[in-house]
Amino acid sequence: MEKKFYPGAWQQQRAFSPAVATRGGRIIWVAGHGGVHGTNEVLDGDFDGQARQAFRNLAATLAQANGKLSDIVTMTVFIIDARHGDRFIEIRKEFFPDAKYPASALISVAGLARPSMMIEIQCVAVVPD
Repeated sequence: MEKKFYPGAWQQQRAFSPAVATRGGRIIWVAGHGGVHGTNEVLDGDFDGQARQAFRNLAATLAQANGKLSDIVTMTVFIIDARHGDRFIEIRKEFFPDAKYPASALISVAGLARPSMMIEIQCVAVVPD
């Protein structure tokens, strides 16, 4: 499977690629994952904790399909407060240390499925056949 990232200067600072091209592989469409499930910790009001848990939850789901976070080619991130945007970008960098970032949209919303949710991430990944 071939994957090509088209990085842009300011986009790299914001931890996303303006475009990612793939050839071959199997596409996995991943539903939205929040950070209030998959842990015994109470993360109400803890944006950083919820963001990191959302990535861990995505990783667990992708592993079921023989994928990993680095297979993500695009993500849509929903946050309940635009003031968390810069913090999310720093956290995303932790999960993509090679700076091969997926294409991404970061959207502020009035609320998510549960009142305690502060973030939800849905994505598309391409894994080797």
